[in-house]
Amino acid sequence: MPSTCALCSAPATAETAVAPRDDTLPLCDTCQAGVQDGPQEAPHWQCLHEAIWSTDPATQVLAWRLLKGLETEVWARDLLDIAYLEPDVQSWAEAGLSDAPDVIHRDSNGTVLAQGDTVVLIKDLPVKGAGFTAKRGTAVRGISLVADNAEHIEGRVEGQRIVILTQFVKKS
Repeated sequence: MPSTCALCSAPATAETAVAPRDDTLPLCDTCQAGVQDGPQEAPHWQCLHEAIWSTDPATQVLAWRLLKGLETEVWARDLLDIAYLEPDVQSWAEAGLSDAPDVIHRDSNGTVLAQGDTVVLIKDLPVKGAGFTAKRGTAVRGISLVADNAEHIEGRVEGQRIVILTQFVKKS
């Protein structure tokens, strides 16, 4: 067994299987606990900034799953937005998260929205805390879906990342 953790390079204490395949990775106690019980926000997880870009698919899968567990953190969500996994690696990573309920995001017309879509605002929306109003007709490109709320999406308007209610957008 290699002596360092595949995710954070700390001394490894155990081999961990990356389901549903038979691949195993050496992990430290902290990373092992995060994989088993879900990661808790801590400075330790900044190691995922490098792990997600690993050339080893099993390391990418574990890093992606841990980042999904930290999606309430802005840095983790941003890292997931820019991370690219090969399609077979992506499906492997998602296969391990099948117990999460599927949330379907729909625009004001009932059209299903997907990660990365472009939407148009159908109403002027005051943006709380930012001091501006997002005007009707504004295109919001590359939206992110809020995983646990079908009524919320996120996107950049006037350079600021904001949460937008799906009832005020239509897919373009």
